[in-house]
Amino acid sequence: MTDRLDQIRALHASGVNKSIRDIEAIPPAGSHRRYFRIIHTDGSSCIATWNPETTENEVFHYFTTLFQACQAPVPAILASSTDHTLYLQEDGGTTCLLDLLLLEGPTDRILTLYKQAVKQLATLQRCADQQLDYSRCLATAVFDQKAILADLLYFKYYFLDPMAVSYRKDRLFAELEAWSNSDAFNQPIGFMYRDFQGRNIQVDHEKITFIDYQGGMKGPLAYDLASILWQAKAGLSDDWKKIIFETYSEQLNKVSDTPVDPVVLQNSYQQCVLIRMLQTLGAYGFRGLFEKKTHFIQSIPPALKQLHAFLCHYPVPDEYPTLKKVLKAITNEDFQKTFSPIRANEHTPLTVRVQSFSYLQNGYPKSTHANGGGFVFDCRGILNPGRITEYKTQSGQDKPVQIFLEEQTRMPAFIQHIKDSVGITIENYIERGFEHLEISFGCTGGQHRSVYAAETIARHIRETYGVKTELLHLNRENWVKTLPSSTQR
Repeated sequence: MTDRLDQIRALHASGVNKSIRDIEAIPPAGSHRRYFRIIHTDGSSCIATWNPETTENEVFHYFTTLFQACQAPVPAILASSTDHTLYLQEDGGTTCLLDLLLLEGPTDRILTLYKQAVKQLATLQRCADQQLDYSRCLATAVFDQKAILADLLYFKYYFLDPMAVSYRKDRLFAELEAWSNSDAFNQPIGFMYRDFQGRNIQVDHEKITFIDYQGGMKGPLAYDLASILWQAKAGLSDDWKKIIFETYSEQLNKVSDTPVDPVVLQNSYQQCVLIRMLQTLGAYGFRGLFEKKTHFIQSIPPALKQLHAFLCHYPVPDEYPTLKKVLKAITNEDFQKTFSPIRANEHTPLTVRVQSFSYLQNGYPKSTHANGGGFVFDCRGILNPGRITEYKTQSGQDKPVQIFLEEQTRMPAFIQHIKDSVGITIENYIERGFEHLEISFGCTGGQHRSVYAAETIARHIRETYGVKTELLHLNRENWVKTLPSSTQR
């Protein structure tokens, strides 16, 4: 971690003529990339991106240069390391369009930002298509029949099959193969962003910035429109979808050499919505069911609700009976409950106390409740940040320590096992009306590993189960806050 921050400072010194006040790690999402916000002394900022996949970085740089020529709202590259694993770019803001929607609700301002985004999208799609060398695309140059079928099989292998949905595999494969060859995917085509959704549109006041477009390729233009309008967590209303669709369609005609047939665009859009939804479920299945990432598991129920709403408007054609049967099975209420944890309501008496402690200073915490407490987890099997000088006076509440534990230790796997274990008990206690549960984490000093684990699990419990949660750090008064004089520099 120290080496990476030193690399960021060195690259910044070579490419940006400003002084650094602080460097903050940005929580990782689903990719292997790591982001850091560099805050300057004048209050401005830029973003450092570390990514060991150098080919991906090179494609991002190529796309960025081309998109800037198209006057698209993309971040400028400020500096790049000689080994292409680290680069600095402009900061598009701390809030994405999706988070802004969830914070403000469906206001006129948010609708204006969505309309602005799809106008910029249409312009980018046409301009980039005229200039881009598609042979330089990252995964594949064209979203053709093979690429479409791959997305559909992604859904089959990582979502349907793990959930043991009953269907004739040979018949479904034949139907998916036939559907992937539909003419609806052949026009109108141009540059396809591939992952054009609210999380990849940064907002700074009224200015938008597109990010995470290195997976783009040639393909149906409507795919990107389908991606943003049917993003499950956004939950856009039918009225908004219609308005934004019409805004996009008008702008696409303005920047196209020949008029776009509205019937053709609508047909392509409907097909793209469905394939995008299935691809997204495949991604949630891979990240959630296989990699055990809670965020993606929690995203499955709203995605299934969106799919059900779409199918009510646009049923699967009769020539795909197996697919129709499968989609009906996964959109019924009973199936959706598979991914929905039991949550507390206003009458739930349960309180979960989560606490950290030191085995040396405190020993096992004593329960003050009649039921005798609950779980005690030993964190001493995780590499101790407290042995490293720069982390010694910090705690598990501090970002550098958190990043170290997440990237340099087996803490993520440890935490995932705990989530699975305590979740069974919490749901059972909610159903049975129990009042108290304790979850304790111990480590040597009760300052780093146990504190991080307690903070992480308490947040998970509040967000996932909605129960009242108390968070205590029993050894806080003994935390190391200053280094001995012999080790100070």
